[in-house]
Amino acid sequence: MGFFPFGAWTAVGVLILFILLAGIKVVPEFQRLVIFRLGRLSGYSGPGIVFVIPMIDRALRVDLRVVTLDVPVQEVITRDNVPIKVNAVVYFRVLDPSRSMVEVEDYILATSQLSQTTLRSVIGRAELDEVLSARDKINIELQQIIDDRTDPWGIKVSAVEVKELELPEGMKRAMARQAEAERERRAKIIAAEGELQAAEKLTQAAETMERSPMTLQLRYLQTLREISVDKNSTTIFPIPIDLIRPFFRREEHMS
Repeated sequence: MGFFPFGAWTAVGVLILFILLAGIKVVPEFQRLVIFRLGRLSGYSGPGIVFVIPMIDRALRVDLRVVTLDVPVQEVITRDNVPIKVNAVVYFRVLDPSRSMVEVEDYILATSQLSQTTLRSVIGRAELDEVLSARDKINIELQQIIDDRTDPWGIKVSAVEVKELELPEGMKRAMARQAEAERERRAKIIAAEGELQAAEKLTQAAETMERSPMTLQLRYLQTLREISVDKNSTTIFPIPIDLIRPFFRREEHMS
């Protein structure tokens, strides 16, 4: 006490208080604090108030929220030699903050580069029809591959979605012609099936009228009623051949 005046002790106390306050870190719920003590990994802490030793501990913050990573457009040639452009989006989060800081230099950049190469590889092994029709299957395959490779980094890939697929103009025109031809084929099949069903119904109706002549008379009267409803200047009356057949026979006998 005799060697240091009161003011010096006050300055030392203020310095110590400042160092202690500098070592207090407030970590929010969605972050963790990875601590390196004298260069060695000491683990991670949080959330809440965390104390680190100034000039001895080095603290790095790691965000645990889901990261939405946009994979830029990749030019890929499919297995059936069709050049296409495709991009995707990757959803991932950090599960182990310590490994994400120790095992890889920049886990976001590394995941982005890995997603690009995996996207080119998976699309290149598939045919164009599979890319267009089985996109869910491709998304699952991409998610599994990227998740397996990022697992040593403490990262969990939850989903991968192929967003856009750009085809060459020539391929678009060819697919449009193919779709038009397919629609025409279906229309002809439907029309042919309709004609077949109509012919079957007409055959059944003819057989019914043949068994019951009165049915033909009723149909004749129904037709007259339908014609009389329309406001036509000319009315055509259908006459059953059975009504005039006796006159033809009488004419034959007289001749």
